[in-house]
This record gives sequence, C-alpha cells and structure tokens, in this order.
Amino acid sequence: MKQFIAFVKKEFHHIFRDRRTMFILLGMPVVQIIIFGFALTNEVKNSRVAILDPSKDAATTSLIAQIEASRYFEVDQYIHSTNEIETIFRKGKIKLAIIFPSHFREDLQHFNKAQVQLIADASDPNVANTLTSYASAIIMDYQNRITNDRKLPYTINTEMRMLYNPELKGAYNFVPGVMAMVLLLVCTMMTAITIVKEKEMGTMEIMLVSPMKPLKVVLAKAVPYLLLSSVNIASILLLSVFVLEVPINGSLTLLVAESLLFTLVSLALGLLISTKVDSQQTALFISLVGLLLPTVMLSGFMFPIENMPLPLQVVSNAVPAKWYYTIVRSVMIKGTGFQAVWKETLILAGMLFFFLGLAIKNFKIRLA
Repeated sequence: MKQFIAFVKKEFHHIFRDRRTMFILLGMPVVQIIIFGFALTNEVKNSRVAILDPSKDAATTSLIAQIEASRYFEVDQYIHSTNEIETIFRKGKIKLAIIFPSHFREDLQHFNKAQVQLIADASDPNVANTLTSYASAIIMDYQNRITNDRKLPYTINTEMRMLYNPELKGAYNFVPGVMAMVLLLVCTMMTAITIVKEKEMGTMEIMLVSPMKPLKVVLAKAVPYLLLSSVNIASILLLSVFVLEVPINGSLTLLVAESLLFTLVSLALGLLISTKVDSQQTALFISLVGLLLPTVMLSGFMFPIENMPLPLQVVSNAVPAKWYYTIVRSVMIKGTGFQAVWKETLILAGMLFFFLGLAIKNFKIRLA
C-alpha cells in the first residue's frame, strides 16, 4: 500500500509541475461550462424589432411598452411606412417588424377587434417561429388584460404550465449536457495521454519492472485524475447554480455520487484508449474526435434522440454521456431520487466494469 501511495504522490507531482496540464484539468472545465452555458441556448432574447404605429394612441403605446418590457424584445427603431420594412430587413438590423393599423384603439372600442401584423425574418425559420410566438403571447396577454375577464360567447381559454422550467431557460437543458461533455473529455483525454506519454518516454517499462504489480501502476496514475475531477465537479455545480442560475432541485449527494461514477467510467475509457495506442497524437485524436462528436450528437442534449433514425438511436445507447445526461437532468432539474435513475446508474456501472475489464485484458506487461 505504501508503494501505491508513493506512485500516486509521484503522479500528483508531475501534474502540479506542468502548468499546461493544470490548466486543462482545472481551468478548461470552468471556461467550458461558462462559455457553453451562455453560448449554447435555444432561447431568443433581446431581439431587435421595428415598430410601425401610425395611430400612436394609448392602446398601442401600452402594448408597445409591454413588448419592450419583456426580455425577448428590444425596440430598435420606429418606422413611418411599410416601404421601409424590407430595407431594414435586408440590412440585418431587425428580426421582427410589428405593424399597427391607423385606428387601433377605435377598432377595439367599436368593433371589439383589431389587427396587428407581425413580419419576421424567416431566413432562420426557428428564430422566426420563436419570435412570432413570443410576440403573439404578449399580445394575447394584453388582450386578456383589457377585456377585464368579460366572458364572450364560444370563447376557449387555454391554460399552459411549464413544469421544472417555467421561464423556458436554455441553460436548464444545456448545463447537464455540458457537464457530461466536460467530464468525459477531460478525464478520458488526460488519462489516455498521460499513460501513452510514459510509453513514448520509455519510463513505463521502468515502472512495470518495479515491485508493484503493473495493474496497480496504471491505477495509481488514474487516482490523481479522479481526485482532481472531484474538484471539477464541485466547480461546475457552483458555476451552474450561482452563475448560470440552474438550481439543484434533487439530492446533492446523489448528484455528486452519480458524477463520480461517470468520472470513473471516463477514466476507465481513458485507460482502455491508452492500451490501444502508442502515441500522444493518436490518443488525443481519439479522445477529442472519437468522443466529442458522439457526446454532442448522440447524448440528447443538442438533438432529441427520438427524432433520429432507429440505427442512430441504437448506437446512442453505447454513449456514456447519454445516460449521465439523463441522470443529471432528472436529479438536478426535475428533483427526482434514485428510484427514477437506477436503470441509468446500472448501465453506467456496467460500462465501468466493461471498459475496465477490456483495459486490463489489453494491458501489455511487456511493451516491446
């Protein structure tokens, strides 16, 4: 046991004296969670709109104020005719134009109805649909407010509730996915590169002829990354709660335990990669390209898995990040307990033993 601890201390010494390694281990996860947490979002906020309001009465003024008060829109300019609309759209200055009729308030008072036209830039159809939906919802809210709860014949009122994320914040979806991506890439990449580096430098053979068993030598190199990954988990959760404002609705203990399990899976995968390659460039390529694309494309946090073809749905089951993403979303966002994620936990545990078993089987005591 003393020899094992000595090897772990040696690995810590190598890590701490290499500033680049320290930045990748501790700095890069923080940078990634902040950048991806703010950049990866399906929300549309602060979109610039143009207003054509020839009536300029109390009703349009109140409705425009309500539109501008929302976090989705920012009134960029007031135009004077419909001829200006296409010009400002071509310049890319606005995403939406809101056009009121000449007698908006009179139409409401005398005919009990008025027309509002929404013109959106549909070069990006998703943004156009989102913006028109937001604007329609604001107009409908204004309509409900001015009717003073008067019941009209054949009126159908629809009530909507958004569970777990009432404000529809994009961070609630992307933070669990970014956590999975950061932990998987950093742990797998660093573990694989570290062991392969020992092979390239020729020091691995020296360690293998030491009195300690070869398996313990490899495990001793993985232990420091497990401990440093615990620091990453803590920093990611702190940033998620206090910077990205994503609450932890479930058990913090369960969330940390599941994160440590996923970290072990990532470390085992890194050990497996290190047994198959002999150069740091190859290990880096496999860790980044071979794991980044499946994690982003097939884990479910960027694109819904149920919308994919059946073969891709089957392949996604082999991506560890898919199961961890489901666990984090269930525990952190929905506030569920272990009874809701036990199946995903067992799958991750099975992957841990599978990758670790393959790594042990493929580990070569003699390198030459």
